Amino acid sequence: MKKIFSLLVPVIILSASTNAQVRVGGDPKLSEVWQPVPRVVAPGKTSQDPPSDAIVLFDGKDLSQWLDSAGAAAKWKLQDNYMQVVPKSGAIHTKRPFGDCQLHIEWATPDTSRGEGQGRGNSWIFFMGLFELQVLDNYHNRTYSNGQAGSIYKQSMPLVNVCRPPGEWQSYDVIFTAPRFNNDSTLKSPARITVFQNGVLVQNNFSLWGGTEYIGIPVYKMNAEKLPLALQDHGNAVRYRNIWIREL
Repeated sequence: MKKIFSLLVPVIILSASTNAQVRVGGDPKLSEVWQPVPRVVAPGKTSQDPPSDAIVLFDGKDLSQWLDSAGAAAKWKLQDNYMQVVPKSGAIHTKRPFGDCQLHIEWATPDTSRGEGQGRGNSWIFFMGLFELQVLDNYHNRTYSNGQAGSIYKQSMPLVNVCRPPGEWQSYDVIFTAPRFNNDSTLKSPARITVFQNGVLVQNNFSLWGGTEYIGIPVYKMNAEKLPLALQDHGNAVRYRNIWIREL
């Protein structure tokens, strides 16, 4: 009896699999969706160029979309189509707030590999001013894994290290989903993030534990639906260029 049953099992599985692939008779139009119609967005000439619905935050010409921490004009250096951190000038943030978004940003660490660990080409990108995506020179430069380039700082190490040598331009392409809160201020759904660094997946729909903390465990505190994007001055002359964002 056991031998007969063992022979029947693969036959039953094969039969079920075959039947699942047979089309059910009827009108194919019943499964067609015609409304609504997706809106048209013209893509950029390359994957680095902003599509037609993107908000250009920096095109190399001016810092008009950015403010310093005091709300005054950003004081970072502007030259050769990039902006560069001026050490001790402070972080800068966008004039406009953002929530769910697609971000493209290019960055380069100083072309001399001075320092080591967290002291080499350090900056960060803060979504909503709360959630940090690390910028760091980790080309042959070891530091703690959840603090290197491509990490969600002190939360999630990158899947791989795809850093280019110091001075070379690198890119992040990010899909960020803002956290949601219930009316009583409790968390409804956490923030999530997917990151490609230099075209390689380094964060795969990671659910953030809370706002970034240097010391201690991250926690969520109710915040506005949209908040500015920020870039850090960590004392290193990190450069940024070609920054655009799409609201989702």
